[in-house]
Amino acid sequence: MTTSKSDLLQGTLDMLILRVVAPAPLHGYAVAQRLQQISRDILQVQQGSLYPALHRLETRGWLEAGWDTTATGREAKFYRLTRVGRKQLDSERANWERLSQAISLVLHTAG
Repeated sequence: MTTSKSDLLQGTLDMLILRVVAPAPLHGYAVAQRLQQISRDILQVQQGSLYPALHRLETRGWLEAGWDTTATGREAKFYRLTRVGRKQLDSERANWERLSQAISLVLHTAG
């Protein structure tokens, strides 16, 4: 993640990757592009963060990977969410919602 634009809590990248891959399999570069696009250029994931995260998620069984051809005709490793990964995403999303609501309460409470 580019820290000059956004500092994220540990584990947030994993949750974001799971969310972006949930609708359809994507290759690594497409994951980074999609995160940047959806976040309106605020989140820019560098290769040095992205590929270790993809590998970690695959090792945990939350993503499955296989080789396929991209729209430009190149071979690339595509990642798709597993059933266990979907459960993990649901859990992390619920935790994130709870945490962000708590932080919002603290920030908006008159002291």
